[in-house]
Amino acid sequence: MHLAQLNVARMVAPLDDPVMADFKNALGPINELAESTPGFVWRLKGSDDDPTALVDHDYGDFAVTYSIWESRQALWDFIYRTGHLPYLRRRREWFHHTTLPSAVLWWVEEGEIPSLKHGLERLEHLREHGPTPHAFTFKDFYETTTIPRHISSWVPSPQTT
Repeated sequence: MHLAQLNVARMVAPLDDPVMADFKNALGPINELAESTPGFVWRLKGSDDDPTALVDHDYGDFAVTYSIWESRQALWDFIYRTGHLPYLRRRREWFHHTTLPSAVLWWVEEGEIPSLKHGLERLEHLREHGPTPHAFTFKDFYETTTIPRHISSWVPSPQTT
């Protein structure tokens, strides 16, 4: 099993605004760092190979990071033990604060690349139901050994929510 992660954050300004310059300028180097980090498997790229995928919403621009890692430790090491950390610490300069979870983790079969829509559904599940084996966080983490095989692809129907 591999660990998928999705993070969605609403930017305080459009990507070309000067307030976003440090963030924008770091996208390429941080993405290259991720790709060279041991345990990295895959990341979402924009259709024109832009260093980020942006989703245009009615309420502003959202930065989306979506990646797959060999393990929890590999993802943790990238986030907290590389040059990514100084940028993470500055996130409030570039993104609106929210009380809703903005990041979600879940296990996928090795070789599986779920769609962005599927990842957004996992984030919505986390927001609606809290951490479960279907969608969880670093703080409330579920190991693969605690997840029945049939639940990894389970998506609740409207009747069960």
